[in-house]
Amino acid sequence: MSDMILFFIVQIGFVILTAPLVNGIIKKIKALTQKRTGAPLLQMYYDLFKLCKKNSVVSDVSSWIFRVTPYIVLATAIAAALIVPVTTLITPQWHTGDVILLVYILALGRFFMMLAALDTGSTFGGMGASREAMISALIEPSILVLLITVALIAKSTSMFAMMTFMQTVHSPLIHPVYLLLFFALLIVILAETARTPVDDPATHLELTMVHEAMLLEYSGRSLALMELAAAIKQLVFITLLINLFLPHEQFIGGTGFAALAISLLIYLAKVVMVAVLIGIVEVNTVKLRLFSIPNLAALSFILSFIGFLQFFVFGG
Repeated sequence: MSDMILFFIVQIGFVILTAPLVNGIIKKIKALTQKRTGAPLLQMYYDLFKLCKKNSVVSDVSSWIFRVTPYIVLATAIAAALIVPVTTLITPQWHTGDVILLVYILALGRFFMMLAALDTGSTFGGMGASREAMISALIEPSILVLLITVALIAKSTSMFAMMTFMQTVHSPLIHPVYLLLFFALLIVILAETARTPVDDPATHLELTMVHEAMLLEYSGRSLALMELAAAIKQLVFITLLINLFLPHEQFIGGTGFAALAISLLIYLAKVVMVAVLIGIVEVNTVKLRLFSIPNLAALSFILSFIGFLQFFVFGG
């Protein structure tokens, strides 16, 4: 029971507290490359706190879907965070779920977000929902193929078992299978978290919005919940990337709170590294035209599918 409580505390508490920091790091990197001071690293924490103190303005034509969607989206993001462990030093006493459950929990949150965007009858909301549906339909096959490939190698679809197995692989990125899956997942992160070149989270032009267009009608606490859910989802995908292809816990000797603290510090350092990488990618790329996004999604699927084929070429 103590391990289960510790697992919940570490997963939920650490993820919720760390998720907004990733956006702060990305924005700071973009500002520094543009020779600007930029907002503080903790700016998103301040924004969420300010929004939570404000009331929400709800359209008269909206239904219950619009009101419950922020809670459903946040709940699905937290459920996804429980499936993807930030550390394997805590062994849960229950099954944390598999890759199929992870993909469709995130899809459930996206489904309600698109419904809420359509619910108010907003033109830009409907446009953002249709674009989100297109992008998700293009990128989800890549997610399934690359995760199932790792699951076949690990002989388990459990995320905990997959991450534990990857710790036994010496330098995963040297192997061509893992290298291809790594770059495929990196493209997936850019698409799923509404980052450049798929989307621009800082844009103010409604005609180019995707994710932000679905949030135009939200304000106050509801907007805070949606923004926090998006940050948690982003951290979940980053955790997948670093814990599958950049494992570190095999180098930590022993167990206990000291080893757990060291593991979480190394995990945080890797999250910062990936956030810096995303910021550099955003600075050096431009937003793609809408009809060029399928080419990027196709590249991700090709990389993951070639990795899947190489699994059989190298004899499993």
